[in-house]
Amino acid sequence: MMFTVMSDTILTHLGEISVEQFLAEYWQQKPLLMRQVFPNFTSPVTPDELAGIACDVDTARLVQEKGGKTPWEVHHSPLRKRDFTKLPATHWTLLVNDMNEILPELQAIIAPFRFIPDWRIDDLMISYAVEGGSVGPHIDAYDVFLLQGLGQRRWQISTQAVSEENFIPNLDLRIMRDFVPEQEWVVEAGDLLYLPPNVPHYGVALGECMTYSVGFRAPSRADLLEELLGDLIEQPEAQQRFTDPKRHLQADPSVISEADLERLTDFVMEALPDRATVREWLRRMNG
Repeated sequence: MMFTVMSDTILTHLGEISVEQFLAEYWQQKPLLMRQVFPNFTSPVTPDELAGIACDVDTARLVQEKGGKTPWEVHHSPLRKRDFTKLPATHWTLLVNDMNEILPELQAIIAPFRFIPDWRIDDLMISYAVEGGSVGPHIDAYDVFLLQGLGQRRWQISTQAVSEENFIPNLDLRIMRDFVPEQEWVVEAGDLLYLPPNVPHYGVALGECMTYSVGFRAPSRADLLEELLGDLIEQPEAQQRFTDPKRHLQADPSVISEADLERLTDFVMEALPDRATVREWLRRMNG
């Protein structure tokens, strides 16, 4: 597998603007379309190769807007060769996540985006779609660079707020019921679209096309707390039992006394890490 237009060189410009200007004015703020950031880009993975990979991994999805048993039918990996033989001529999409791990040489696709530090970079997803192929109008909870790798795709975006009531119920995908586009572009190989989190967008294949999506990790507080507390629970100190020697007689046994509340609060607080410990844990986690 050869890469003729990508290298380990980190981008300094995105189209006509510098990376510094992009970070100051666009990153996590507003979308940006950049034409021919990677001129003469040729997809290093063919549609047939992607389909073969999808039959061997557990990170693939096949989405049929039409022609399935239900609208927006999703087939999850591992896929089978016969899944592809039954597909209609239009309106389906194949998506494979973690392609940079499946084919380590595809790190060359991610390398130019390392002006964002490594701990924020999540994975490379590659999608292949036929005419009309799409995953519907939707939002993502993370930043993404969408590099067109083959053919053309029409992208539409909106700035409308999206409520939970605006998602079609009982689907495997979170597809918006109502979507009013405010901007529209047709992209070709080498074009790049940046989308910050929670921007409604809708991409539709105009004929056979492939898109390379560089996604960025955005952990929630709950994610981090779950991992941190999971690590803390494994420590010997976490196994210590509460003790209460020299108790005073309590008049009403049905309530927790102020003295017990204080003891229990101290007992829990003493187990929580201080700021320096949290910083060191984060450094280890993301080192």
